[in-house]
Amino acid sequence: MSFQNQRIIPAAKTISQVDCAFSSPFEYVVLLETHISQLRPLKREAERVGKKLIIHADLINGLKTDNFAADFLCNEIQPDGIISTRSNMIMKAKERGILAIQRVFLIDTIALEKSYSLIEKNAPDYIELLPGIIPEMIQEVYERTNIPVITGGLIRHAEEIERALDAGAVAVTTSDKKLWRKFQNNIDDSRDPI
Repeated sequence: MSFQNQRIIPAAKTISQVDCAFSSPFEYVVLLETHISQLRPLKREAERVGKKLIIHADLINGLKTDNFAADFLCNEIQPDGIISTRSNMIMKAKERGILAIQRVFLIDTIALEKSYSLIEKNAPDYIELLPGIIPEMIQEVYERTNIPVITGGLIRHAEEIERALDAGAVAVTTSDKKLWRKFQNNIDDSRDPI
């Protein structure tokens, strides 16, 4: 399972970044921060321009991360993927056939062990590890969970992306448009379905 060989996933924090990501050659785009009222128009625009929209549920202004919010996102917005630290979001996404990405913060060993318990319970499609500048953890998490790992956060240089990919990450999320441009020519045109 992969993002159709897309190794960089633009993560858009502003409408300007969304516009840039939507006009890029990248198929998958992560929507980080927006207002709940923007979700439908952004999803429609993503479909219009042939993009697969992954919504970070925990960062949508005006949207709680309770079961009603999970139902709303999955039933009304129907994104291609949902990123969340919340079990209810991951479980609802999986029930509805939406790509479920469990976000994990590498804070300390206790937090990591708690995350392993959630991952075992939720069985997400992917794990997103943050910060992405700790490539040594990518292989460990993959070996422990057998779930593909995405990484992101504090990625500022192309070399950090390369290290994360070399360590086994299937993709790297970044909101840095300079890095999007640098890696957009590396998109593999051989598309295999997720």
